[in-house]
Amino acid sequence: MITRDIDAFVAHARTLSTDFGAPTARAAFLVAPDDFRLATDSARDNRYMADADAFDARRALDEHRGLHRALSQALPTVCFPGDPEAPDGVFPNNVFATAAGRCIVGRMRHPVRQREATRADIRGFFGGVLDYAEIDLSEQGHPCELTGALVIDRARGLGWCGLSERCDEEGAHLMHEAFGLRATLLFDLAPGEYHTNVVLAVLAGRAALACPRGFADAAVIDALAQVYGPHAIVLSDAEHAAFAGNAIALSPETVWMSARADAALAPATRTALANAGFDVRSVPLAAIEAAGGSLRCCVGEVF
Repeated sequence: MITRDIDAFVAHARTLSTDFGAPTARAAFLVAPDDFRLATDSARDNRYMADADAFDARRALDEHRGLHRALSQALPTVCFPGDPEAPDGVFPNNVFATAAGRCIVGRMRHPVRQREATRADIRGFFGGVLDYAEIDLSEQGHPCELTGALVIDRARGLGWCGLSERCDEEGAHLMHEAFGLRATLLFDLAPGEYHTNVVLAVLAGRAALACPRGFADAAVIDALAQVYGPHAIVLSDAEHAAFAGNAIALSPETVWMSARADAALAPATRTALANAGFDVRSVPLAAIEAAGGSLRCCVGEVF
């Protein structure tokens, strides 16, 4: 099922067991922020990006090394070198994503990001080292920026896909098929939002963090509550602005976010996460956040 009908989606989703696959990744991959700077193409539709003079390349590298060290303590984590011609490459989850036994390559909207999809080293890692089958969506004409646009409940096989200039309806259909999902809900992001994973995180298939201002239709928040019950956690505007919605569970017990997001969490949000069975881990990423994304955007998942 892939639909805009929220009631039909919720009715179907509530019949599904959490037996689709592992709820969290078995490994992660990163791309270093080499020659970190403003990507002017991407800035056209990413309101979270800072001005060019706010970019600090040395600090971004230091933060990214800290992220790599921290994640490596939780699960195997590999880091590919950055490409100086691809300043957004630090956010690889938009371009490369995985499902069991396969690697999906996305179609990026902006030319500066389309070159990331041609990287032979990353393709070779998945195809030649892991022996994953490749599903290449990068050459077709419909934007589909993978797990930036499509937030996936891996336990149930559910997709929550926000449409924007970074993902159109045909691109959403292509991703639904490539990931082999049971059901995907299509909805419009609010004006000014570019990726779903900035305003929504599904955590290990049993909880969600959602930023209401990120959705054009408030009924999506209601749908999350019907699927995840008391563990559908609504974030405040301040938490949203601090990238608390850009979080990821890398084990069934731990949710990761940036130090800025962690500091912005309201006591009620911390309690709700604890009630859902999650500890919060964080690392400083203020320099990287100048590029308009945060911790979840940096993390590619290997399933």
